[in-house]
Amino acid sequence: MNKGLVNKIIPFSSVDGPGNRMAVFLQGCNFNCLYCHNPETIKRCDHCFDRCIKSCPNLSSPKALFMDVDEIVKEVKRVKSFISGITVSGGECMLQAEFLKELFVEIKNMELSIFVDTNGSVPFWENSELTALMDKAMVDMKAFLPEEHIGLTGMDNKNVLKNIEYLASIDKLYELRTVIVPDILDNYFNVDAISKLIAALNPDIRYKLIKYRPFGVRKELMISQIPSDNMMKELVQISRDNGCINIVVT
Repeated sequence: MNKGLVNKIIPFSSVDGPGNRMAVFLQGCNFNCLYCHNPETIKRCDHCFDRCIKSCPNLSSPKALFMDVDEIVKEVKRVKSFISGITVSGGECMLQAEFLKELFVEIKNMELSIFVDTNGSVPFWENSELTALMDKAMVDMKAFLPEEHIGLTGMDNKNVLKNIEYLASIDKLYELRTVIVPDILDNYFNVDAISKLIAALNPDIRYKLIKYRPFGVRKELMISQIPSDNMMKELVQISRDNGCINIVVT
């Protein structure tokens, strides 16, 4: 049985997909976003069998714990009566796709919904078993142009765009999200381009515009400010004018 490296489990969450959900955050990410609010989830350790220890040279979070599917299912069963499903997140959860497939089989047997919160870098079209088991995906669209995406994350967005189109084509794309970062990103261009993409694929796909907030970020990498309410209203209007129907600001 595969084990997943888990950063934390939140039994009840109202912000990780529809309804009341259990959120499972896996450790390890292949992006290194300048504004990452959870930088402790980026690195991962494969050398500790049970729990990462403070002496480990690859340590990112001392909370990271290797768990098998049965252990997570046990946690789900504790709250099953109070949740509509689970959401797996990260870090980047799709880096542990084999583990997720095993977990999703068990969750499906419990008649709970399965959402995947992802940066979109790992091809869903190459993970047909996993994609068939999950209900929906929530994808970060951090920047539209590859050059800006590389500068922000360290990787291009070729797979991200392809995943968005693929997931929309099979009706498994629940939400796209863009973090609005003044003075760092070309926010107006990004929202204009991304909202046009959503409208072309399916205008009912939810578009979440997230205010950058300087909490938990590595300030040595970048300094920005919280976008104004007026700026967010302008971005919402751009999205609406481009044909998006379901726009959320957080």
